[in-house]
Amino acid sequence: MTRFTLDGRDVEAAPGETIWTVAQREGTDIPHLCHLPKPGYRPDGNCRACLVEVEGERTLVASCIRAPREGMVVRSASTRAETARRMVFELLLADMPGPEGRDATAPFARWAARLGVTRSRFAPDARPVPDHSHPAMAVALDACIACGLCERACREVQHNDVIGLARRGAAVTVAFDLLDPMGASSCVGCGECVQACPTGALLPKGVLDERGHRAAPPAREVASVCPYCGVGCQLGYRVRDGRIEEVVGRDGPSNHGRLCVKGRFGFDFLTHPDRLARPLIRIDGAAKDPADCTDPSRARGKFREASWGEALARAGDGLRVIRDGIGPQALAGFGSAKGSNEEAYLFQKLVRTGFGTNNVDHCTRLCHAASVTALLEGIGSGAVTAPFTAVEDADLIFVIGARPTENHPVAATFIKQAVARGATLVVADPRGSELDRIATEILRFRPGEDVALLNAMLHVILSENLHDPAFVAARVDGLDGLRAHVAAYAPEAVEVQCGVPAEPIRRVARLYARSPAALTLWGMGISQSVHGTDNARALIALSLVCGQVGRRGTGLHPLRGQNNVQGASDAGLIPMMLPDYHRIDDAAARATIEALWGATIDPKPGLTVVEIIAAAGRGDIRGMYVMGENPAMSDPDLAHARAALARLDHLVVQDLFLTETAALADVVLPASAWPEKDGTVTNSNRQVQMGRAAVAPPGEVRQDLAIIVAMARRLGLDWTYAHPREVFAEMAQAMPSLANITWDRLLRENSVTYPCAAPDAPGEDIVFHDHFPTRDGRALLVPAGPSDPAEMPDAAYPFVLTTGRELEHWHTGTMTRRAGVLDAIEPSATVSLAPGDLRRLGILPGGWIRVTTRRGTVQCASREDPGLPEGVVFLPFAFREAAANLLTDPRLDPEGRIPGFKLCAARVEPG
Repeated sequence: MTRFTLDGRDVEAAPGETIWTVAQREGTDIPHLCHLPKPGYRPDGNCRACLVEVEGERTLVASCIRAPREGMVVRSASTRAETARRMVFELLLADMPGPEGRDATAPFARWAARLGVTRSRFAPDARPVPDHSHPAMAVALDACIACGLCERACREVQHNDVIGLARRGAAVTVAFDLLDPMGASSCVGCGECVQACPTGALLPKGVLDERGHRAAPPAREVASVCPYCGVGCQLGYRVRDGRIEEVVGRDGPSNHGRLCVKGRFGFDFLTHPDRLARPLIRIDGAAKDPADCTDPSRARGKFREASWGEALARAGDGLRVIRDGIGPQALAGFGSAKGSNEEAYLFQKLVRTGFGTNNVDHCTRLCHAASVTALLEGIGSGAVTAPFTAVEDADLIFVIGARPTENHPVAATFIKQAVARGATLVVADPRGSELDRIATEILRFRPGEDVALLNAMLHVILSENLHDPAFVAARVDGLDGLRAHVAAYAPEAVEVQCGVPAEPIRRVARLYARSPAALTLWGMGISQSVHGTDNARALIALSLVCGQVGRRGTGLHPLRGQNNVQGASDAGLIPMMLPDYHRIDDAAARATIEALWGATIDPKPGLTVVEIIAAAGRGDIRGMYVMGENPAMSDPDLAHARAALARLDHLVVQDLFLTETAALADVVLPASAWPEKDGTVTNSNRQVQMGRAAVAPPGEVRQDLAIIVAMARRLGLDWTYAHPREVFAEMAQAMPSLANITWDRLLRENSVTYPCAAPDAPGEDIVFHDHFPTRDGRALLVPAGPSDPAEMPDAAYPFVLTTGRELEHWHTGTMTRRAGVLDAIEPSATVSLAPGDLRRLGILPGGWIRVTTRRGTVQCASREDPGLPEGVVFLPFAFREAAANLLTDPRLDPEGRIPGFKLCAARVEPG
């Protein structure tokens, strides 16, 4: 510690602290403009607003960058320091559009008022013209003070490298790329620069008045969690006049104040004209036609509005008639990973006790079911062994089958920061990605050849004895079987098959095995495959044989796609598992839950999502309750899926809008959106987090929890849950993983990681330090493959079609396509091809193209993507008008029961 004097008081500075940091800790306010005391921001010292006087030194010093020395005497409020600060603010004010800049709530306006600086004696420079070219953000550089915060926000926090400072001297200016308008630049819309700006030179358009200033401060800010991907960013909803006007990042454990374009600008869907405000009932005689899924106005004409009493009676009674007349196995339910833990828990309990079947599933079946299957089999747990933030301690980061810059943008910032401080990044994927530019090694393997590549890496590690023999001997079984299995996978033997030369395979395998700490991250490129379980098995084996589990900077992390996939799975919203992943056919586990619920549970595992749709097509499933899922867009081979849904005797859909699935319903119950409810969610890092209602639902919309309870009562259950707090308390009894995590604790702390050893313990982010949660504490190596990639290209269908998300859109587009900013940035579907393929087809970028598989045809505009290998075509799955899943192959992974969305044979023609 360094002892020094601050304003006559003896204080101490810890290593790395500055004068400003110590002053802040001691309760002494020193003005600051270019310094943002948030994680990821370094002090710069260029604005000179934080000048202080140091005894014995000739000049004033910038306190945000000056480290104290032993015995130093500092005066923060001397006449000399305060006079200099006022001069700094007066000089800056000369070029401002007013004494408050463009934002009366921003630091410049607040500090200028505190210093008494309301006008400037100095002549202003020429005022730049405002730039409103971006759909979300307004640029008004007449309020810019060239503090550099926006540049650091973009380059050093989000690592997007869009914003810089151009020109020199008095002509210096903020520049987007090569002095482009913001809307024409490579900006990804994360809004970090807007949140950092101290003057209002950068503002969200949603807060502007007619002058281009912030209209007024928000009435209140509500702390919550982002409802999009599994990163689980904490955010603040700023509310005025009953609506969310602005969203800001909060310092949560998985985001440190950062957000992406969806989390910051993706919430006006709440007030979209399509939003359902009253229940709907299908008009008598109105036929269910799969064509209604693509024509919302036609579908809407087949429904009439109804009271809640009538709608609940029709919904519940229709399901009860099927249960009592045909049998429980004729019913099924799809819950949602977009809702809360409490809703997921109650929904699966309703299906198991109210329907009498285990035919209940949700979207994890379509994203990471293979990962969960392999993890449970290999290490006894379906959750991640380390958070993605563990990249901070990793020496090597292995990213395979994932595009985090698009699908998990805030998680990607941690990866970029780790590389910036010296970590080695290895990226393996058939497609190029934004991470390639910072990667040390890139393995561009052929689509469908994941297992061959990973087994070749295992071959190198085991044949060269690069594995960790002590770790394996102490904690892992199955090494001899794995060694024998991968003996045939020498890199030279599989390089043609997998498309990666032998030398890079050997180099990467050695890097991984020799790394002091390697973290493996994967996405749906691994799991959405007919051999997804084998893909994950090989990754697990890679980590286990090298001892890369259970230590800081190591671990296995499948990046979750939706905000509560982890929590919904934990809560038992899967057909073969009770809460906390106890097998439904485990008599002891079933007896425990039966005692808690006071009900009998069918011991037979239920059907999965795709199996339920197939059973509906055969007529075996006759009734369904779908909450927040959209199988008429998300299932493979949509023509078949939509026909199956239309065949149901009774379909109840609970959602925000008349979705493609709701278009085929008998009853539609208007749901509450995430910003309209209280509840908990569990992110990809195993962090249980508290969400809070910020605004009221529209019209007659009810809380989803209340709707589930009402449906249960119509089915004969005497449920009385009135608040999610009560459900959480019951969940804690059913789920040992929630030990020491209570509702009240979450209200206080916002986020707690499980497992948690004590009521005041922080929770374990890195797990399995000395044993795995298996019967004997040991992990199991399961050989992977050889695996048939199913439908490969041939003469009739020479391309490989792969599908996935884009940065701006999410899931089936239900919310993001109705968010004005997101839809403005990416308004329509495009099909991406390599430049060489476009040239051979004679198609210019933007020209219409037709993609055909054995299941259907889609037409949309083309897009050139240099990151795609030739022979591969990419189609996003969020667009109703060009639904990618009309084309996808419905064949399933035999163990994870997940479709192979990432690969099927296709034909591409000018369209």
